[in-house]
Amino acid sequence: MKRRAFINNSLALSSGLFVLPELIPGSVFRSFRPNDKVNIGIIGCGRIAREHNLPEILKYDSARVVAVSDLDSRRMADGKKFIEDSYNARAGKPGSVNVKMDRDYREMIADKSIDAVLICTPDHWHAQPAVEAALASKDIYIQKPFTLTISEGRILSDTVMKTNVILQVGAQCRSSEPRYRRAAELVRNGRIGKLHTVRIGMPGDPPGEVVKPQPVPANLDYNTWLGSTPEVFYHEMMVHPQNDYSRPGWLRNEQFGAGMITGWGSHFFDYSAWGMDTELTGPVSVQAVAQFPREGIWNVHGDFMMKAEYKNGITLYAGTGYPYGVKYEGDKGWIFVTHAGTPKLEAGNPAVLDSVIKDNEIHLYMTTEHHGNWLDCIRTREQPISTAEMGHRACSLCLISHIAMKVPGILKWNPENEQFTNSDEANSMLHREQRVPFGLEYLKL
Repeated sequence: MKRRAFINNSLALSSGLFVLPELIPGSVFRSFRPNDKVNIGIIGCGRIAREHNLPEILKYDSARVVAVSDLDSRRMADGKKFIEDSYNARAGKPGSVNVKMDRDYREMIADKSIDAVLICTPDHWHAQPAVEAALASKDIYIQKPFTLTISEGRILSDTVMKTNVILQVGAQCRSSEPRYRRAAELVRNGRIGKLHTVRIGMPGDPPGEVVKPQPVPANLDYNTWLGSTPEVFYHEMMVHPQNDYSRPGWLRNEQFGAGMITGWGSHFFDYSAWGMDTELTGPVSVQAVAQFPREGIWNVHGDFMMKAEYKNGITLYAGTGYPYGVKYEGDKGWIFVTHAGTPKLEAGNPAVLDSVIKDNEIHLYMTTEHHGNWLDCIRTREQPISTAEMGHRACSLCLISHIAMKVPGILKWNPENEQFTNSDEANSMLHREQRVPFGLEYLKL
């Protein structure tokens, strides 16, 4: 099937109503002149958009946020106002911009004037808009964790590679916290000898109270918000707050994510892989134990401990019993790095931290602006600091660890074909059944 027909048919099947109009072929991207702005649409106008992504993007004159989409009409209107107020303040007058609102994000993706999208949706709504955006030749900034399942992650990463779009994963500490790059460079260049162990500390989540169904707010398209996940009753504590932008409850519900193993794990597993030289692969075995609530609306894991072994001889441990951060242990010393609480970069031998990385040694990708790096790469078509495959591999370690919390024993993992070799039960968890008409199952890639 030709690509354009494929996209049209797949999106038509998605809703039975919406058909994408003609698109620019995937091999053709806009050429930017020095003063041209990158036109961006934002999908999802909640906490992470308002507190992080929008402020970061809005500070760049090289970009212009021109459209917003959200299934909560109140949040969408707030997002429009947030963006317009920022541009009006910069211009010193009202009415300097008019940000378009698209309740259906696919209208945004179909708009030829938009160059890129910023996906700030809940975890279960990462894969579908990202794949559709890639097929429509839109560059993508996607919040971590990369996807809800490993099967979705493989489809998205492969689609990004085939379409040549620029995708940046929101592992922003690669850019904003130079301690992680410094620690990884020191480890990769042997300053603590041969690396053999990595220990990562991160939190769990508390259980939620037992609740009864609530009426769905008139401003929320709840059926679409559920997306590919099963149909369940509505309660504000399972979705997002209606009166503020505090931490949403969906983060603590397994229907929509996996809890802190993906929430913080996507960061720490990614940064540790930088130092382990495993960014594009995975472990060969994993095992884990965890506590799960017996009742209540929040049902993700609490305290946990996991262990993963790699082909290169490194063993990685992660759990709630370690200090928050990443500790590299070699046969000649250790290095600890964190951005949680008080940012730190420490070593058993403090002199190691002053070591100079020579010209003939390993120098890792360096940028201090994560969103700026994405915008630069949209213009140059070079790869950003946090690529789709890197995001998929970091997320994969989170997800197989989550599976190991539920399947006892040592699970053998093949990082090449991304399958467990000794557990059909574990393999059955690599994919989730998707609720028609949502999800990626209709895409015949």
